[in-house]
Amino acid sequence: MSAMTAPLRVVKTPAEEALAEAFARAKGTLPGGRALTEQREAAFRDFEKEGLPNRRVEDWKYTDLRTFMREAKPLAPLPGAADIEAARNAGAAFATAGLRRLTFVNGAFVPELSDLSDLEPGLSIMPMSQALAGPHPFVRERLGRLVPQRANVAVALNTAFMTDGALVHVAKGATVKRPIHLCFVHHGGGNLAVDRSLLVVDEGASATLIKSFEGPHGVHYQTNTAVEIFAADGAEVRVDRLQAEGDAALHLSTLMVELGRKAKLSTMALTTGGAVSRHQIYVSFKGDHAEATVRGANLLRNRQHADTTMVLEHGTPHGTSRELFKSVLDDESRGVFQGKIIVQPHAQKVDAKMASHAILLSETAEMDNKPELEIFADDVQCGHGATAGALNEDLLFYLRARGIPAKEAESLLIQSFVGEAIEAVEHEGVRDVLAEVVAGWLAARQ
Repeated sequence: MSAMTAPLRVVKTPAEEALAEAFARAKGTLPGGRALTEQREAAFRDFEKEGLPNRRVEDWKYTDLRTFMREAKPLAPLPGAADIEAARNAGAAFATAGLRRLTFVNGAFVPELSDLSDLEPGLSIMPMSQALAGPHPFVRERLGRLVPQRANVAVALNTAFMTDGALVHVAKGATVKRPIHLCFVHHGGGNLAVDRSLLVVDEGASATLIKSFEGPHGVHYQTNTAVEIFAADGAEVRVDRLQAEGDAALHLSTLMVELGRKAKLSTMALTTGGAVSRHQIYVSFKGDHAEATVRGANLLRNRQHADTTMVLEHGTPHGTSRELFKSVLDDESRGVFQGKIIVQPHAQKVDAKMASHAILLSETAEMDNKPELEIFADDVQCGHGATAGALNEDLLFYLRARGIPAKEAESLLIQSFVGEAIEAVEHEGVRDVLAEVVAGWLAARQ
């Protein structure tokens, strides 16, 4: 008698089933024509093939999304008058920084809370919902081009459900001095807000993009945000973000950047909010002599979980990159840093340095560091380092010996520790806002 083999049956979680039902209902109403619908369907098939990742998936080893996302929230409806009114003071921390604000409520662009007047020469801005409906040439030619080759569930879901965001174009040689602030605010019940933005900076142009996220405490909502950036030869792009979501939120974020010859990228991400968050950074060096400075800081308390996952691929010679991440962890919080630098065989003369440092303020806090180098060229200077430990007792003693109370001494050391990452922010007003956020976090701790 021949042995019988039972067919394998893939069991979907309730969240995966709910996402499939939500996509089936929504795909006919989401902006975009037939080609975009096919792109959405292909992305959702990628998600269905992989499912929500768990700890057995190497890239998600420390962030078991299948456990964290036990239920899928419904796609957020368009904001009503009450939602818009409640968001009128969103992003208030940046009010005096002189930024050009574009406000998104539950992922949808709100023109009456945004400033699109008197755009600088060479700058054009369009709501992504309008660009998708066109579709705009940049949508047809570039949207999705920078998505990582390996199946990425967060990006696949973002592509499938993307509703709004911003399409920003900076023409050749233009300098946009006023930073563009994409202010995302959640209001109402527990639902899912999905946004996708596209920034195209032409040859020799420069621009600064600020992203901020905020929402109510005690509400189990979800955010999936992504931005693709194309920096042409000689372009300069700065991207800074503040993630201050509500304390029960799930936040997934992805930054994807392509650098041309002699292009420069500077980015800083500060995370203080959300119950669970993951910020993904993918930078591809497509031209020689390109430069990237990537920094981040996490301030976590209670049982917060924040994951920073980064891949920088040097595919051209003479590239330079510097990566620095700082984490401060209190109570039972957990931080994750996964950083990988890849140097391709023909990318000689690359200079890349990566470091992750963490301060543990309690015995129950946890930091997982996983720095990696994949070097296939022989004439490079690359290195990485990672540390995790308590505050320096000698420095604390030095400050206390000069009459500074213990909590204040701790705060001074933490501000100095995190300040090394924040000082890379070029715009003084934005840098001051982030420093105030750090000071506020420390004051709440005291």
